Amino acid sequence: MGQGERAQDQNVSVMRAAIDDRLAALADPQRRRAVELLSERPRRAGELAEALGVSAPAMSRHLRALKASGLVEEAHPEFDARVRIYALKEAGMADLKKWLADTERTWSRQLASFKAHVEKGSLT
Repeated sequence: MGQGERAQDQNVSVMRAAIDDRLAALADPQRRRAVELLSERPRRAGELAEALGVSAPAMSRHLRALKASGLVEEAHPEFDARVRIYALKEAGMADLKKWLADTERTWSRQLASFKAHVEKGSLT
């Protein structure tokens, strides 16, 4: 295996790990709801906690998981560095969308192949 192939395999492994992290973060229904709320606009942690009906420490844990997975990013407004504003991270969602599209293409090809096989078998 050449150096280029090893680098490509490593990139694929890193991408798979990132997708695994994102899907694990989205396995929790409250995190999915937080992502839905953040898709509307950036929000403070307190706003998210209130909307989800969870405590501040629970919201903090959810946001930490979403940040670690690469789905959410945190910013501090100039007017008050203590305030944290959370927003969806474009790259995290783009990687997930790409993976979903690739997976859908693979399944579509396999199902089309299976259909052709079944139809061919029923003609004979």
